[in-house]
Amino acid sequence: MAAHIELRNVSKSYGEGDDRVEVLRNINLVIEEGEFVAIVGFSGSGKTTLIKLISGLEFPDEGEVLYKGAPVTGPSLDRGVIFQNYSLLPWLNVRNNVGMAVKEKFKKWTKSQVGSHVEKYVDMVSLSHAINKLPKALSGGMRQRVSVTRALSLSPDVILMDEPLSALDALTRGTLQDEILNIWSKDKKTALLITNDVDEGIYMADRIIPLRPGPKATLGPIFEVNIERPRDKTELNNNDNFKKLRNSILEYLIKIGSERAAKLTNEYTLPDLKPIPKGRLFQGTRA
Repeated sequence: MAAHIELRNVSKSYGEGDDRVEVLRNINLVIEEGEFVAIVGFSGSGKTTLIKLISGLEFPDEGEVLYKGAPVTGPSLDRGVIFQNYSLLPWLNVRNNVGMAVKEKFKKWTKSQVGSHVEKYVDMVSLSHAINKLPKALSGGMRQRVSVTRALSLSPDVILMDEPLSALDALTRGTLQDEILNIWSKDKKTALLITNDVDEGIYMADRIIPLRPGPKATLGPIFEVNIERPRDKTELNNNDNFKKLRNSILEYLIKIGSERAAKLTNEYTLPDLKPIPKGRLFQGTRA
């Protein structure tokens, strides 16, 4: 039986000639059906590129990306993506931003079915009061909630999340974490979360995999989250498994961060600058 999502020896670069940068190198990843995996890493390490490759918005230079055993050839409504940015159509209100996607996914639904479905998901993120407002009338956090709502309302087979909650306040972030987990647990959707929040990864995922800093980023060791579900945020801080796992992941991230800093120091040599003698700063210039 084929893995639900699989990346085989995937590498991805951007730019040409001397400006070419290899962002990801030799990425191998297997995600089974119904599994929730979190990728953690530093900013600029290639996490968003990884999501784009799996969603079909980008294609690898080497290797292959497989979905249910078949090569990914482009975007699909079966793979719902929640990006960092809102990606909302500014001329459509909340209802229609969500409704347009729902109508595209469920083509045989009646107008009433679409409307009820949209209202259910908008209410889920506490935006019923703003359902007829345009994006420009919403705060940044509210726009992000609409983006999350739109993706989840499609009931995708795979949920791909690129730090979707990072711009939200702590209360809203916690609420949406629980809603995403609630939707995931009902049908055991396959989920991939990109995050720089280790606690969030442990709370939500079955496995956590660090992405080593780029360029030429590779995946680090797998950390299994052996904490029984459903998980309670307030109890996690007193859970010995949580504390041990959290410390292990943070220690690994600190280690690879230090290695990256040392490497950059060795790669870049500062020029031998000398001070200009007094009185010669503007020599050769005249008013």
